[in-house]
Amino acid sequence: MALIVQKYGGTSVNGPERVKNVARRVVNTRRAGNEVVVIVSAPGDMTDDLIAMAHEISPNPPAREMDMLLATGEQTSIALLAMAIHELGEPVISLTGPQVGILTDNVHTKARILEVSCDRLRRELAQGKIVIVAGFQGMTCDNEITTLGRGGSDTTAVAVAAALKADVCQIFTDVDGVYTADPRIVPAARKLPVISYDEMLELASLGAQVLQPRSVEFGKLNHVVLEVRSSFNDNEGTLVKEVTEVEKKMVVSGVAGDRNVARIALHDVPDRPGIAKALFVALARESINVDMIVQSAMRDGINDIAFTVGRDDLRKAVEVTDRVRAEIGASRVTYNDKVAKVSIVGAGMITNPGVAADMFACLAEEGINIHMISTSEIKVSCIIDEEYLACAMQALHSRFGLDKE
Repeated sequence: MALIVQKYGGTSVNGPERVKNVARRVVNTRRAGNEVVVIVSAPGDMTDDLIAMAHEISPNPPAREMDMLLATGEQTSIALLAMAIHELGEPVISLTGPQVGILTDNVHTKARILEVSCDRLRRELAQGKIVIVAGFQGMTCDNEITTLGRGGSDTTAVAVAAALKADVCQIFTDVDGVYTADPRIVPAARKLPVISYDEMLELASLGAQVLQPRSVEFGKLNHVVLEVRSSFNDNEGTLVKEVTEVEKKMVVSGVAGDRNVARIALHDVPDRPGIAKALFVALARESINVDMIVQSAMRDGINDIAFTVGRDDLRKAVEVTDRVRAEIGASRVTYNDKVAKVSIVGAGMITNPGVAADMFACLAEEGINIHMISTSEIKVSCIIDEEYLACAMQALHSRFGLDKE
């Protein structure tokens, strides 16, 4: 008997018929002789609707109360799915994150899982039940409800799978695997049969919305094999796992685009020790994640510091940066939220020089200007004007032969 953790996204449980479809899939997995734990997201656009409703009440709602509100979406899904499975004649129970014992830190709306208690889960499984768990949520040591940020149900699923030492963690979504690019933007994109944790982590953090980066990180650290599949068909999906050197055949495995980017620049910064520390410590205290950072060459004892954040954090990041500006004597703060990030990812880059140059040449041929560049062993990212993102992705996808078998 295998222990399988399945996660179903919001589109998979959006409405009674889709809930019943998921119930049938779960029951079939159970009747095939497996123990099953299911993690679900809030149905459809419920989370977005709740956020919009909150902002109609308050332009800046307290983070704690936002968590109290948003956690209700997943509770709707788990109860409805449990009812549907009960109708099919299988023993089942639904549990919230706190009931399971998902312990998080106390950063509301962006909490990180610290521990998953398996006691309740194992007791229910031992009684032959299918266990339905609310994704996206947990509880602090002070019994405060928290949520895990966008895509947090993926992280719940992988964390539960790791804690239970599950045989596989299946992520069911509205696409049937991981593609070389977003097929909605690049029609020639192809599904990958397998991808490494490192490549998937880069793609996820660079805008590919198939998996949340934290979930991939959990999988890699705990050796949880992930399988990305569609909840609407029975096609084989994409395995995310450790990949051997023999399997690393492609120099570039995928192209990612991310519109959730804003660029902030701090101008005329005094060139002395401690300035960067003052800025980025202040941002970290506000739980603002900074991605790319570029410092210009010194001129007359001053320089500029530019960095990128998610658009959701732009307002707060500008406020923090302007406060630091006044403290250190910089001249001004500017920002641009009409930019995007385009990236190429591939484990094969490590042993193939010239990949970055080829990317820059491709963008130049399309007349696309690059504002910022960031590199690692297996990825190259460029900040460009948002209006050119689709063009850039299509050109790079073709340039590196990703449209070919």
